[in-house]
Amino acid sequence: MSKRRSLLYAAGGIGAAVLAAAATGVAVERRVVRARRAGGAEADRLGTLRSDPQQVKCDDGVVLHAEVDEISPYAGGKRPRRQDVTVVFVHGYALNLDCWHFQREAFRGSHRMAFYDQRSHGRSERSDREHANIDQLGDDLADVIATLAPTGDVILVGHSMGGMSIIAFAERHPEMFAQRVTGVALISTTAGGLQPHRTLSRWIPDRVGQVLAPRVIAAMARAPELVDSARRPGSNVGFLVADMFAFGGKDVPAAEVEFLDEMLAGTSFDVLAQFFPSFSQLDKFEHLAAFAGIETTIICGTKDRLTSIDHSRKMAEQMPGARLVEVVGAGHMVIFESRDVVNAALQDLVEEAAG
Repeated sequence: MSKRRSLLYAAGGIGAAVLAAAATGVAVERRVVRARRAGGAEADRLGTLRSDPQQVKCDDGVVLHAEVDEISPYAGGKRPRRQDVTVVFVHGYALNLDCWHFQREAFRGSHRMAFYDQRSHGRSERSDREHANIDQLGDDLADVIATLAPTGDVILVGHSMGGMSIIAFAERHPEMFAQRVTGVALISTTAGGLQPHRTLSRWIPDRVGQVLAPRVIAAMARAPELVDSARRPGSNVGFLVADMFAFGGKDVPAAEVEFLDEMLAGTSFDVLAQFFPSFSQLDKFEHLAAFAGIETTIICGTKDRLTSIDHSRKMAEQMPGARLVEVVGAGHMVIFESRDVVNAALQDLVEEAAG
């Protein structure tokens, strides 16, 4: 296929995606407004779980915001819980530590848990462009563990980019990973092979999309304030994008969509543009061998449009002994819409890894 023809296909694909989005927007605009009115007090409750703020200084000087939920020796009046096990939660692209609200709510008091905002996200300091990549996030995780869980076993739970951070940590700090980590949960993530342009349209050829998508993002990043104005918290555009791309089509409560929208809008487009190239460049499947002998659970929704279920299946095939949990009908934010399934799988993982 000629380059000119490929570009025409790409333009057609993008055009189809835009038209579809516009048509969808018209069709659901009234539903969005009605759903928002029904959200009520539930939206105010989400993301309110807090503990004393702590700081983690990374190797390049960037300071991360973190929080630790401690437990009592006899949580719940049952057998003593191990105090030397810390479950570290690593959030995804454009989110912050609040995305773990439903997991934090379910396990609070029964497990020692550490949460942090990845660099340039949430309340953490901004990174320079040079260090805005997946490998650096793996190094950051090493600093988080050294600071928040200096002793004892560690169980890592990563969603989306957070899962990639864990894989990068295993690659770049193999001794620390092997000595300290007893369990891992990789949720809605991958070790490589991402084609971000397919999220927009399946009609965009891969060769063209791999070149075109980064250029489009880079061009938009030249005026990030204009993009951010359209993504402002509470905008119908942001609400619709969150609803369409993050969930699997279930009847997700408006308060949860609004909660996600606020996190997405709270991450500036300039930050999104800095990290975007890392996804198409990611290729770490060979490093999954480091997970051998470690209790590992892989979780993904069957309707995930961002990191499809095929990525999870491929990882499971290359990780003998890993448990694959396929959540039928769930999308990328499976930690929201199918939280009971996710929480049950995490509870099983923690019990096995801490046993």
